[in-house]
Amino acid sequence: MREKIEKIFAEALPQIDITASDALVDDGYLDSISLITLISELSMEFGVEFVMEDYLPENFNSIDAIVETVKRLQE
Repeated sequence: MREKIEKIFAEALPQIDITASDALVDDGYLDSISLITLISELSMEFGVEFVMEDYLPENFNSIDAIVETVKRLQE
């Protein structure tokens, strides 16, 4: 799953280096537009649905956090 998410980043958001920070949202690497793009791609790729409660910075601040969020949504 991690590899798929890294590939999504590389294709949909090539301008963002996901290894640059462990606080992608807090440090400004992911803004609202890029988050919408990422969430849309993750929803399509993994068949998950994000609700408002999932739109928290800690769920998107790192690749590990994103992987855990997607896993949780798949359950």
